[in-house]
Amino acid sequence: MDFGQTKPTCANYFLMPDYIFAPDEPTVISSVMGSSVSVCLFDTKRNMGGMNHFLVPLAQKGKNSTPRFGNVATLALIRLMIQAGSQKKHLEAQIFGGAYDPERCSKDVGTENVRVARRVLMREGIRLVSEDAGGEKGRKIVFNTGTNEVAVLKVERLRKGDWYPYEGDR
Repeated sequence: MDFGQTKPTCANYFLMPDYIFAPDEPTVISSVMGSSVSVCLFDTKRNMGGMNHFLVPLAQKGKNSTPRFGNVATLALIRLMIQAGSQKKHLEAQIFGGAYDPERCSKDVGTENVRVARRVLMREGIRLVSEDAGGEKGRKIVFNTGTNEVAVLKVERLRKGDWYPYEGDR
């Protein structure tokens, strides 16, 4: 027995809005959202996952198709996972975010963001196994891509220090 070996650790990655991350190695991905949404995908055979973070539900036809939009970001995450060796039948999804604060915005973008994510996942045949979405509170989430574990912290308001690089009292 070799007691000199250390257990491998996960890298840490902060996912900003408008981005997608599907790492090759187990990684702890964290993000902060209000009305925006993150979809976490996990391959139950490969024990690997990825995550997106989008702000707006739908890209308009003929406009820029970027991960800023839920339909684009969710399809792109699925494709990244498949390109890495996943099969759709082994993927499962979790959805987080989509808060709505009527005092800050008259339009409920969060609910539409969640609806678009669900619709894309259903159309692609990806099982939705967990969801923490809606309400009026923002969320900080921490997703372990190697274990499919997610920690959700709900907050009254998002502060500058909640965003990477973290500052002050969080």
